[in-house]
Parts: sequence; C-alpha cells; structure tokens
Amino acid sequence: MVPTKHPFPFDPTYGYTLETLLEITPPPEPPGFAEFWQNAYREAMKVEPKATVTDTGRVENGWRIYDLTYRSTGGIKIGGWMTVPAKGPVRRGFVVGHGYGGRGAGDTHYPLPESAIFYPCMRGQRDRSLNPPISPEPQWHVLHDIDKRDKYVIRGCVEDTWLAVTALLNLFPQVEGHVGYLGGSFGGGIGSLALPWDKRISKAHLRVPTFGHHPIRLKCHGLGSGESVRTFHAKHPWVAERTLPYYDSSISATHIKIPVHCACALFDPSVCPPGQFSVYNALAGPKELYVLDAGHFEYRGEAKQNQEVLAEIGAFFKDI
Repeated sequence: MVPTKHPFPFDPTYGYTLETLLEITPPPEPPGFAEFWQNAYREAMKVEPKATVTDTGRVENGWRIYDLTYRSTGGIKIGGWMTVPAKGPVRRGFVVGHGYGGRGAGDTHYPLPESAIFYPCMRGQRDRSLNPPISPEPQWHVLHDIDKRDKYVIRGCVEDTWLAVTALLNLFPQVEGHVGYLGGSFGGGIGSLALPWDKRISKAHLRVPTFGHHPIRLKCHGLGSGESVRTFHAKHPWVAERTLPYYDSSISATHIKIPVHCACALFDPSVCPPGQFSVYNALAGPKELYVLDAGHFEYRGEAKQNQEVLAEIGAFFKDI
C-alpha cells in the first residue's frame, strides 16, 4: 500500500497513479545522442583497467570477499569489492551499481550463485573512489562539471561501469556472454545510460532508476540529487538544453534491446516516480516490472516486497 503519512512538504507520488505512470513517454532525443555515447564507449575501451584483487580473508553467506581496484578513464582509480563463491565454479559475472553516496561494502545477499560479482564505487564516491575536487556529497557530486557536456561527472561514472565489465572479463574470461548488471537509484540511472552501448552485457536489473525524463524531474520538488539539479536549473536554465538531454536515462532506455527487469516505486521523495517509470516504459527490448509501494522511504510491507524482488532477480538471471 502506498504510504499515506509522511513528513514531506510535498506529495512523493506527484499526483501520479500506476495507470498514468505507465503512460509516460520519454522526451525527444537530442541531436547526436547515440553518437555521443558511442564515442564515449570507444574512448573508454582504449583504457586498460589493470584490475587487482586482494583476498580479505572474509567469507559471508557463502561468498569470499576481495578488495578490488582498477583504473578508469582520466587515470582515475576506482575501488570496491569483489565476491566469488567460497566453493564451486564461476560461470557468470555481474557488475552491481550503488545508490548516490557510494557504498561501504560489497553485498552478499543476491541469489546469484556461481558468479563473480563486482561492487565498484563510482568516481568521487565513498568509500573507495574519493577523488577531489569531485565532492562525495550527492548534492554537489551531481553538479560536478555539469556545464561541460563532454566532461560531466555522470559520463565518467558510466565509463567506470564499462571498465568494470572490462576488468571482470579480464579476470574471468570464462564469463564472456554471461554478464549481467544490477543497479538501484543512482546505479539504476547509470545502468540505463551504460547498457545500450556495451554489447557485453546480456541482462540487467534496474531498481528505482534516476535521471529519467529530466523535463519532468525539473518540475518535481524532492530530496537528494534531483533537487540539487532542479535548484541549479532555476538559476541556469541553459542546462536543460546543453547537458541534461544527453544524460536522460529514459532516452537512453529507448536504445536498450536486452532483457531488463525493473522495480519502480509509486511513492518516492528522492527519485520521482514519473522519472522511474519513464525508464521502464521506454525500454525497447523484453522487460519485466515489479511495482514497489515506495522507494527511499521505510513503509509497511517493505521487507516482503524486497524479498519478492530478490526472488524475481534470481529467476530473471537464472539462464544468463
């Protein structure tokens, strides 16, 4: 059930219902959108990530945990974690994105057996990829170089994701053709921007993805990075034409042909639901949808829905 009580001075449903959310279409694609991202991918593929992994000695829930580092574009060092089965083979691989603010550890709860899983921290984010002058704080990180379309930090984070795939394949060449991506919130938006151009990824899961449908997002008061961009736009309206259209995850989703499983929320104070559903609606390939009552907010039934999403993830990726 969608929460009816909350502390916010705005409505985190923004007046949308499931029916109206499913009707949202992406904004027009700007000139050169595909070429912009194809060129970015080609440039990223010139980088040798030189990944290193170090055994932490820890095993949790059947996963052995490693520290991970690799190089990304601009010579930036990316840190994170890798998990592999404590026992048994590795026959597939995954890259898992994180929410805004980074991550403090790798996860061990995904139902993805026989997998090598990378958990990188994207550039500038906690704890392992801090890179001054990029701020680790979401409200500032999302504005870093937003005035330079080709150098905007979000492009760098997409490149970090592609190079995580390269590093994964270098370490585990046997998983080629069996690579998946999972990402929520920030990681969902980055995934949507990254997926169309990287043919090495076979399937993906996106949870409450951000960066969808900027024209709508700019009208939605909220929390987090979206509000920071909205406030910036109020003083610098040119950003809506010069930069944001090239970083719209719903426009990018129109180019995604691989199967994608989405979990989108009806109520979300941080990533507006119309932005989330615009990504799902725009997906050009096979797709599945789980409707969450809420995102970025504690609610009754949350644990049950999280378990149901995990079960669907396990089934969705079973044949990868």
